[in-house]
Amino acid sequence: MATPVKVYGPILSTAVSRVLACLLEKNVQFQLIPVNMAKGEHKKPDYLKIQPFGQVPAYQDEDITLFESRSINRYICDKYGSQGNKGLYGTNPLEKASIDQWIEAEGQSFNPPSSVLVFQLAFAPRMKIKQDENLIRQNEEKLKKVLDVYEKRLGDSQFLAGDEFTLADLSHLPNIQYLVNGTDRADLFTSRENVGRWWGEISSRESWKKVVEMQTSPPPS
Repeated sequence: MATPVKVYGPILSTAVSRVLACLLEKNVQFQLIPVNMAKGEHKKPDYLKIQPFGQVPAYQDEDITLFESRSINRYICDKYGSQGNKGLYGTNPLEKASIDQWIEAEGQSFNPPSSVLVFQLAFAPRMKIKQDENLIRQNEEKLKKVLDVYEKRLGDSQFLAGDEFTLADLSHLPNIQYLVNGTDRADLFTSRENVGRWWGEISSRESWKKVVEMQTSPPPS
């Protein structure tokens, strides 16, 4: 039996859950090693040997240590191309180029405003941090513009990079999960016909349901 790959980080981290969803799609065995950032475990020498920037996630297998969730997912898809969801990162250069284009859109256009809203609306209240209403308003407007582009795109294809679920869609799951289920801004997604349909499809995948289950009953850290 192959040695499970190791993923370091808190299960509630959007970056960590992005990697776990990919591993589950590819049927790759993994061991999640919790890192309690509130206790500063990400700044301890043992962790800094693995992730010198003190961030999460960190990914390790017998060949490599990687840090950034989207790069980790591309690597997983390439290394384990023959198992699990074989089309997750495309099966030819044209498909990969389209997937990369939408992963880039997620990282550069969708993630910045959605991450601000996740923190301000979902995490700040739990952490007893005062919410910044101006910041919320500004980033909500930015996200609306991105989702308007997505709405048009998803009227032409079932998923972002075509008619099959890929890493492009998977990369969006963590932030949307928090905004739809952990805040009062679900209508940003559900009020848009195509975006709402898309969210319903990608969030119902077994891989993502397993990640959400892990988040609702996380192992002790």
